[in-house]
Amino acid sequence: CAEAAEVLSKTGRLSITVDPSGGSGGGLAALGDGLADVAMSSKPVSDKERSKYPAVKFHETAIGLDAVALVVSRPVSDGGVKSLDRDQIRAIFEGRAASWKEVGGPDASVFVFDKEPGRGTREVFDHCVYGKDKPPLVSVGGNEETRTKVAAHASAISQLSATWVKGEARIAALAIRMPDGRTVDATEAAVRDGSYPMARKLFLVTNGPPAGDAKVLVDFVLSPAGQTIVERHGYLPIDPKK
Repeated sequence: CAEAAEVLSKTGRLSITVDPSGGSGGGLAALGDGLADVAMSSKPVSDKERSKYPAVKFHETAIGLDAVALVVSRPVSDGGVKSLDRDQIRAIFEGRAASWKEVGGPDASVFVFDKEPGRGTREVFDHCVYGKDKPPLVSVGGNEETRTKVAAHASAISQLSATWVKGEARIAALAIRMPDGRTVDATEAAVRDGSYPMARKLFLVTNGPPAGDAKVLVDFVLSPAGQTIVERHGYLPIDPKK
């Protein structure tokens, strides 16, 4: 949204202050507390958040598509780990798999960087793998921090927005191995048709349907020019015709 805000500001249509801190949970809390007019979220608004702010009529507008990728350090991928099934993922994130050798990889200790609670990436991952929240391990925050830490570690794994994998040779995204034996990568087709289990929509969230200045922003992001911005940042436009 920062680039969209800049475009709208330069054209004199709207003046917007963008605060990128706090992740999806932080943005939704700011909207709930009346500190923001629009929240950016990479997850749907939860029942817990709706209950916490009963006076707020959270309204989600999907503006793009993304996927949560499981990423590992390049030595782990080069050592043979190309995909994981749900049982293996649980074993790793619960600390029951101590070595990558246990899942077909190198004889090296597993190190998990887990997304901190409140992050949309963490919630999508937990819902897919566990169906509920779980306690974090070594917590990391935003995508940039996660990518940097996994890339700098010889045998790490974490959850990361798939678009942040591009252009970083020191990490690799894993395919998800399904119960029927198929492996599914986070390709555009798999994200759009929902066959990749950690696909997600990206939202702009308002208190009630967008109105006033908030509607100006939402309408712009959904326009062909706005969808081009979404795509330029590595995400899939919500409408493939735009």
